[in-house]
Amino acid sequence: MDHILNLVSISDSLWSHLALDLGIAIVLLSVTKWISGKLSSVDSDEELCKRDNYAFGISVAGRMFALTIVLSGAVISSQANSLQQTSIEMLLYGTLGLILVKIGRFANDKIILDQLDKEFHIKERNISIALVDASSAIATAIIIRSVILWVEGANLNAIIAIITGFLVTQAILLAMTRVYEFKFARSNQGISLQKTLTRGQMALSIQHSGHIVSTAIAVTSAANIVQYIPTAYVSNLMGWLIVGLALTIILQVTLAFVKYLILSGIDLVREVDLQHNVGVACIELALGVGLALVISGLLTQ
Repeated sequence: MDHILNLVSISDSLWSHLALDLGIAIVLLSVTKWISGKLSSVDSDEELCKRDNYAFGISVAGRMFALTIVLSGAVISSQANSLQQTSIEMLLYGTLGLILVKIGRFANDKIILDQLDKEFHIKERNISIALVDASSAIATAIIIRSVILWVEGANLNAIIAIITGFLVTQAILLAMTRVYEFKFARSNQGISLQKTLTRGQMALSIQHSGHIVSTAIAVTSAANIVQYIPTAYVSNLMGWLIVGLALTIILQVTLAFVKYLILSGIDLVREVDLQHNVGVACIELALGVGLALVISGLLTQ
């Protein structure tokens, strides 16, 4: 009962902050849904309800979830501020996050997964491509949230640091994707991972989504190691790059060892790449994301 009374007695200021944060979040989520349709040259409601395009729904859901992840970082960052400052930081970081998530998806389409037309395949109900698209948005949001919590205040130096951290971690995601593509081609007689995804290979998309998200989680642990210095732009950039790569390597080595122990009797290449075993792919995803969270938790202490 005392806990309930304490909840009721929360100050009006806190309720005002809560109402403001939720209001801004709802507006930005609505904008995200509207932009998703406009940038795809389709009507969102028609795709979701009339055409029952599940792939489009998964893609939009990934972007909306990504935005809420970014906003959660903005909320935590602005908790101790005045109502006016809170609204400024929420709008600034929310809008910046929305823009960076879009840039991250553009980079994913044009640079990382440059051999496929993502928008075309999503319109054609390719759920495998939609899952990878959603995972890319979520991974980008995890990165942005981490950098928002890493910086201090809402000024030009903080914005530069956020953009710098975002670009560095995107470069690491690109490098790791190329490594995964090389390993896939080597194990499958030179077949392209991207072209395989266009054929709707669900198990492969789940496996690759796990790679993207777990790498993002591991890389963002750099925020617990690299010291934020507002005007040290080069030091911030190099710190994220070096520590991020080191954490990615640690994750991959640890994951390989854990899979060797836990999945020692399973031929992962045959099960996922050839037999499209979604169950095994889900286990790989769980192990990768789980280990990345463990690494992040250890470094947070």
